[in-house]
Amino acid sequence: MSTAVAGKGLEGIVAANSGICWIDGEAGVLAYRGIDIHELAENSTFEETTYLLWNGRLPNQLALREFQAQLALARQLDQRVIDMLRAFPSTATPMEVLRTAVSALSFYDADEKDNSHDANVRKAYNLTAQIAMIVAIYDRLRKGKEIVPPDRSLSHAANFLWMLNGVKPSETATRTLDIALILHADHELNASTFAARVIAATLSDIHSAITGAIGALKGPLHGGANEGVMRLLYAIDKAGADPVEYVKSMLAAKQKISGFGHRVYKTEDPRATHLRRMSEQLGNDAGQPKWFQMSRAIELYVKNEKKLNANVDFYSASTYATLGIDIDLYTPIFAISRIAGWAAHVIEQLDDNRLIRPRAEYIGPTYPTRWVPVAERP
Repeated sequence: MSTAVAGKGLEGIVAANSGICWIDGEAGVLAYRGIDIHELAENSTFEETTYLLWNGRLPNQLALREFQAQLALARQLDQRVIDMLRAFPSTATPMEVLRTAVSALSFYDADEKDNSHDANVRKAYNLTAQIAMIVAIYDRLRKGKEIVPPDRSLSHAANFLWMLNGVKPSETATRTLDIALILHADHELNASTFAARVIAATLSDIHSAITGAIGALKGPLHGGANEGVMRLLYAIDKAGADPVEYVKSMLAAKQKISGFGHRVYKTEDPRATHLRRMSEQLGNDAGQPKWFQMSRAIELYVKNEKKLNANVDFYSASTYATLGIDIDLYTPIFAISRIAGWAAHVIEQLDDNRLIRPRAEYIGPTYPTRWVPVAERP
């Protein structure tokens, strides 16, 4: 039987049927359940968007209130998980902590052994709330600060900022993070989502699938590009250099500029459109316009010289920096958002499951190759 040969990295290969996310890379379109990301970013909330991803439709008022209440009720961590966070070495990175803590959450989930649709939805509520809590709690612990208890009256975005900083966030900060979470909530079969579906397809538990997704996101070719962007901006600022001249010298030295180009989009990443505007507005409101101004100068130069568009990571860097978020929390915040999509894909996979088992194009020695006794080997 003949098999289709995949491009390197499964380029162009359709690996699953899904009704969750649609991307048209040529036209720069991203849609969740058929609804354009621009409409969601302008009109929706993270909670409403998560409901849409999990249920395939927008909620009515009653359903949305119930969803918000269930997600707020899930804001609790077993004390043994918190004790584990305290015991991690000071050298642990937030992504390492998140990966390990999410794996341990299964010990304390009452539905851990139940892999039914309803049980996985309940576990998805827990994971969505708990991932945000883990990131905020660990950041405070590593800084020697007291843990801030969750406030169930706040939205998901506002509660994270509250638990992270210990002060009630402004409406601007809350809405900025809320939109960022919407924009990052899903992106079809990206590396972490595909990893989650492969694990779920074995009928492993959802905690294992999400742990695997976080492990994939930890890799710098998937997550972390916005960290690279912010380190670049800090380096330029510290050197007192002109952003364009600094980037020009990097390109001359064949160094990569993070935050540009995308495997899927051939035009502007639609998520970058909103993050650019958010970065500018937030910077102006906070009296810190320099990060946006530097970013904009770099974007225009790279687009003109290299014909590369900014992607979702480029302006999320300056946005998070203006919110006062540490660089090594940028990728964990990606996970705080993407758990919505990961959970949707795990649930969809298990609702119509088949073990994911692709083939490989063999390029090794010609078959058959004779076994040679050790004494006769050169």
